[in-house]
Amino acid sequence: MDIARAAIDKPVNTWIIVLICLLGGIWGLLTVGRLEDPSFTIKQAVVLTEYPGATAEEVEEEVTERLESAIQQMPQLDRVTSKSMPGMSEIEVEIKMTYDGTQLPQIWDELRRKVGDAQRRLPNGAGPSVVNDDFGDVFGIFYAVTTPGFSAREKREIAKFLRREVLTVPDVAKVATDGEREEAIYIEVSNERLASLGISVDQILATIQSENAAEPAGATRVGDARLRVAVRPGLDTVRAIEALRVGRPGTTEQLSLVDIAEITREPVEIPDQLVRFNGMPAFTLAVSGVADSNIVAVGQAVEAHLRAIEDRLPVGVEIHPIYEQHRVVDEAINDFIVNLAMSVVIVIAVLMLFMGWRVGMVVGATLLLTVLGTVFFMRVFNIEMERISLGALIIAMGMLVDNAIVVAEGMLINMQRGEKAREAAREAARRTQVPLLGATVIGIMAFSGIGLSPDATGEFLFSLFAVIGISLLLSWVLAITVTPLFGCYLLKVAPDSRERDPYAGLIYRIYSAVLRGALRVRMLTVVLLVGMTGASIWAFQFVDQAFFPESNTPLFYVNYTLPQGADIRATARDIDEITQRVMQEEGVVSVASFVGRGAARFMLTYAPEQPNTAYGQLIVRVEDRAMIDPLAARLRADLGVDFPQAEIRTERLFFGPGGGARIEARFSGPDAATLRRLGEEAAGRMRADGGLIDIRQDWRQRQMVIAPVFNEERARIAGLGRADLAQVMNFSTTGVRAGTYREGEELIPIIARPPERERLDPGQLQDRLVASTRGGAFVPVAQIVDGFELVAEETLIRRRDRVRTLTVQADPLPGLTADEARGRILDAIETIELPPGYRLEWGGEYEASAEAEESLGRQLPLGFLVMLIISILLFGRVRQPLIIWLVVPMSVCGVVLGLLGSGLAFGFMALLGFLSLSGMLMKNAIVLVDEIDAQIASGRERFKALVDASVSRLRPVTLAAVTTILGMAPLLTDAFFRQYGGDDHGRPGLRQRTHPDRRAGIVCNFLPDPAR
Repeated sequence: MDIARAAIDKPVNTWIIVLICLLGGIWGLLTVGRLEDPSFTIKQAVVLTEYPGATAEEVEEEVTERLESAIQQMPQLDRVTSKSMPGMSEIEVEIKMTYDGTQLPQIWDELRRKVGDAQRRLPNGAGPSVVNDDFGDVFGIFYAVTTPGFSAREKREIAKFLRREVLTVPDVAKVATDGEREEAIYIEVSNERLASLGISVDQILATIQSENAAEPAGATRVGDARLRVAVRPGLDTVRAIEALRVGRPGTTEQLSLVDIAEITREPVEIPDQLVRFNGMPAFTLAVSGVADSNIVAVGQAVEAHLRAIEDRLPVGVEIHPIYEQHRVVDEAINDFIVNLAMSVVIVIAVLMLFMGWRVGMVVGATLLLTVLGTVFFMRVFNIEMERISLGALIIAMGMLVDNAIVVAEGMLINMQRGEKAREAAREAARRTQVPLLGATVIGIMAFSGIGLSPDATGEFLFSLFAVIGISLLLSWVLAITVTPLFGCYLLKVAPDSRERDPYAGLIYRIYSAVLRGALRVRMLTVVLLVGMTGASIWAFQFVDQAFFPESNTPLFYVNYTLPQGADIRATARDIDEITQRVMQEEGVVSVASFVGRGAARFMLTYAPEQPNTAYGQLIVRVEDRAMIDPLAARLRADLGVDFPQAEIRTERLFFGPGGGARIEARFSGPDAATLRRLGEEAAGRMRADGGLIDIRQDWRQRQMVIAPVFNEERARIAGLGRADLAQVMNFSTTGVRAGTYREGEELIPIIARPPERERLDPGQLQDRLVASTRGGAFVPVAQIVDGFELVAEETLIRRRDRVRTLTVQADPLPGLTADEARGRILDAIETIELPPGYRLEWGGEYEASAEAEESLGRQLPLGFLVMLIISILLFGRVRQPLIIWLVVPMSVCGVVLGLLGSGLAFGFMALLGFLSLSGMLMKNAIVLVDEIDAQIASGRERFKALVDASVSRLRPVTLAAVTTILGMAPLLTDAFFRQYGGDDHGRPGLRQRTHPDRRAGIVCNFLPDPAR
């Protein structure tokens, strides 16, 4: 099929293609969705089950084990992990990566059915279980709201007002607020007062519950109407609670509740979470956009609405940004567009320099149309404009221009040999269209492992595969349609050029002489190439290894954890002090602190800490990301000295899926004490190495517990049981919930407890009085217990796939990759003697990288099979594809040289660079071998055909290499693609110097000796 002739003979059709790409690209730039990073589905759910009063071991055996047994029956299950804590079971369910986001709702429904069916096997008092499958929602617009001088009730009203208003903004999906202090109504009555009046705690609780219960009162007929009888709850004000009568029923021996107790309404004593911004109490306002919406437009609309309602907010209320994804995205995309424009300009300038302005304009126009056309199809196929998709355009720049260069080069040479422009364009395109198409598909299939990978990494990088596939196919279409037409319009040659050999220049002659010399000693050439390849493979062991690189966002975390069981108020006290110290550091812009649990998931790669009273986190924003490492090092050193009782670790943001420690050693087995011993030994060996920081283990410390020694005999004589003792202990410490106070849509708990002087003194527990069922007598706790013991018990038992698992975690020192740090301790950890029934596994970045590369490796054979079949079909023989495939391993020379020279690590993006430019290498090899075959078929002697074909490909290969190298230059400033750019800067330059020689040398070994 002569596509080029049709494009030239019917230029209107070709101009329609040009206008579609041009106008469609502009439309796409204006309307395509914009995100910071590509989204990927979090295929996890959490099953929460309360079991009040149970120890962690009882929760594990009676709740967690039974629920895990039911959950493991799901065929979609990949992994189940759990935490058993006093009174709470938390099970995390992870689904296999082969299931996509559209299947998850049905899977979560099945999970709920399995968990629901297991409820009848749970002990009395446990459950019901709650399945949370939306904790992966991302709130990319994240604010802190400070309200100095306002009460807890007023702050909640402000939070409700803001939430209600922001939900009216178009394309806003969810709005969440956290950190508001809840209120409670406290009824405080002393032990002495109750004893002197002969009133038990049960009487007070029963009175409140009966007065505030919403009970049906029936209905009666009045005429033809049926009227409902409504007995409304009596506790509609705090004064009504104070007026409640407590005493002996049927007598006048009653008192108002206010006469025997102090009743107050105040913020809860022990909050679930405390939030501060720059040291001031605050609550957070988190906003997420509708899926597939333009987050930049959503964020701007939210900002505009917040400005519009400023006058309706009380004076003093301020809204501070913690993270504004729309600003980050807008700035990042603008920078990328600038980098993209720079790459296009660089490529066009290089082409003009080496091939003249006419060829530069033809190829440059084709490149520009390819880029705009790709953006148009991105909009059509709903591929958002984000870091990966935009980076893919820059990555593909060298490959995009290659098709047009080949056609334009062939057309120019044909015109220099005397052909008319129309025939020169038609012949150049016709001659190369099939090899270029096959080579283009091969280049796309080099990314097939990314597009077909079913895990989160493949989902995260799918737009890379999609955009490169679209852009390369479009570049081929435009190269055989638009390039010939524009060439007919613009390309001209000097009249005397037809009498000159186009390859008679000095550079061509030098290259031809070097090539002929290499071919005459072809065995030595092949030996040198094989030796260089082998040496590069050997040197690869000295290249640093990494997974995803660090983010360029100027944020980092300070994670602070006190010993297990610490009071949230103690954690808050320390976090407040640390916040003040961090704010005094130079370059710190803002500090947001969270105590009790992590922040809302404001980034896709942020993993919020689950509720833990001993945990606090600072989100620190600095002026420049280069300041993070030195500041983090100072904080670790200084805070570690001043807060020796705490675990303090700093954490940088990383691109891509992740979370958790970068180095993890997991010990699994049945006995908790043995696991702790193995964990302590591993942690000791890690500390001894000196290359790791933030060493800890995830079972935390055993927690001290006050345990009353219950005397069964004396208690039964007194008519009391363990439940009576537990209730009086609960009342005497945290308080007992007596009912609920309704105030509009608010449900405020009513809590009965002793005064602070009694409640906070453990020594008075034995003096508490328990109301006996025999005659209503009061019995001191000391009579039914043999004393109180202070014992240590496990309060955090972790399991992985139903086996107890303790994980020792650490992070590498700044300057070390996780792979280097793990390599330093590998032998020390793996030589730990494990008892029978115990095993060691490596997690962290090693496991994540291995799983991602394993998934990639499972898909690569299919991609390479397609590439192999295409290469065979192109030639219809085996020898030519064999020659091409023998060249591919030699590309490792440039990889090693580039990474060792730049000091960059070989991470996942560098792996992509290796794959993509291996495809580009094959593309050039295919065109070269095809040209050799064509010259041999024309009757030219084999050796001369080989040399002439290689010389004819010198300029296109050189230009492709130079444009790739310079096109990568803008990527070197981006943290995510720096590995890719460093990888490519090493390899194409090496390919430019040696690949024609390599291919020619290998080809010559498959050809007869010219002398014969």
